[in-house]
Amino acid sequence: MNARVPDSALSGPLDPQALQAYVDEKWDSEIIPALTDYIAIPAKSPAFDADWEKNAYIERVVRDAAQWVEAQKVAGLKLEVVRLPGRTPVIFFEAPATRADNGDTVLLYGHLDKQPEFSGWRNDLGPWTPKYENGKLYGRGGADDGYAIYASLTAIMALDKQGVPRPRCVGIVETCEESGSYDLLPYVDALRARLGNVALVVCLDSGAGNYDQLWMTTSLRGMVSGTLEVQVLDEGVHSGDSSGVVPSSFRILRHLLDRLEDSGTGRLLPRSFHCEIPAERVEQVQATARILGDEVWRRFPWSCGADGGFVLPMTTEPEQALLNRTWRPTLSVTGADGLPPLSNAGNVLRPRTAFKLSLRLPPLVDAVAAAQELKALLEADAPYNAKVTFSPNAGASTGWNAPASQAWLTEALDAASRQFYGAPCGYIGQGGTIPLMNTLQQGFPKAQFMVCGVLGPKSNAHGPNEFLHVPYGKKLTAAVAQTMAALPVA
Repeated sequence: MNARVPDSALSGPLDPQALQAYVDEKWDSEIIPALTDYIAIPAKSPAFDADWEKNAYIERVVRDAAQWVEAQKVAGLKLEVVRLPGRTPVIFFEAPATRADNGDTVLLYGHLDKQPEFSGWRNDLGPWTPKYENGKLYGRGGADDGYAIYASLTAIMALDKQGVPRPRCVGIVETCEESGSYDLLPYVDALRARLGNVALVVCLDSGAGNYDQLWMTTSLRGMVSGTLEVQVLDEGVHSGDSSGVVPSSFRILRHLLDRLEDSGTGRLLPRSFHCEIPAERVEQVQATARILGDEVWRRFPWSCGADGGFVLPMTTEPEQALLNRTWRPTLSVTGADGLPPLSNAGNVLRPRTAFKLSLRLPPLVDAVAAAQELKALLEADAPYNAKVTFSPNAGASTGWNAPASQAWLTEALDAASRQFYGAPCGYIGQGGTIPLMNTLQQGFPKAQFMVCGVLGPKSNAHGPNEFLHVPYGKKLTAAVAQTMAALPVA
């Protein structure tokens, strides 16, 4: 039995059961079909599609989403596809307040660009072949986070359907998030006067610790990515003739990475890439570890190990695993160049090796400074005087640590979680990056943040078999609506 929502958490005569029923019907009749069409479009982010403008996939998903929004019956709704020269487009919408307007605004955020295909999809699945199965909508981008614009409008309409007074709502839906949101700041500057006095930010691009309760994101890591390249020859040469004389570009690259990372433990060596973890976050991690237990690490698709058992995680302690993925820096090699496929790898000492590096940074570490330090660290004193270059990608992103929640928000979130999930609200840091959050916190220092999402266990954003957990998405939409209604009138 779902717990009753305290009257103090509501701003009007809201009927939670009717609200959820409206949301469910909207998802079933419109949102799932719209997302099915969306998933089928390979609208890859500009970092992964240099010809994004020519291919027009981003343009198509923007058009489809905008047309859906404009077809909804929201009094006074205005929508504009904003375009700045040479940049990916942004959808901006505005729904006037339906209560005595004190000037406060709710800002709803999402994105429509996607990560690339990746390999390893189940035989009957694929990144651009949507499939709805057992409450899960499979395919690239539905959960990360094409659903956001549809859920945001549905939350607004669910309140309006009941005549529940709500604040003014605006939306920003970008198409460069998966590339680091480097196009977004100019749009925020261009739209700043139209955003108004942002009192609550709702971001639906984050994750959940499980599917049993509402989860709020307390922090996000930053990121620096780029390409590290080592070149030793102008062309490949016979390995039997040259090895032992010509140094391996791979070995040099490995040596350079040893400056950055302890290969035995995975710990990042530069002290400046670490930060002190706030005591409040440590306490929240301890509480979350008690809720999730070993599922913190068991949820990943481990392969069989050397002895027939599963490969082991870096730590089996839930608390340390949570801290590792949220408040400690980590390095991942996400791509390689200069290496021929195994079927075509002859006895040749290759002239060059290049790795794509992804460096996740703690929330309080400045990403721009880290990018500069990383470049200096990797390029200095090149072994054998080899040609070493580190080329950072555009959009180095500093992480985010949520501001302290006001009492009304804490109470509203817990009430919504108990109402629609039957369990209290949980709090968890996320290892990913949402660059806009810092920008908004700096621009609207008094705003409260509801950062959440549908990316729970095994949803596997960016990887194979990505899915949107539809029952969770329906409840989350209702929870967003109820929380928006609870925003107090000053």
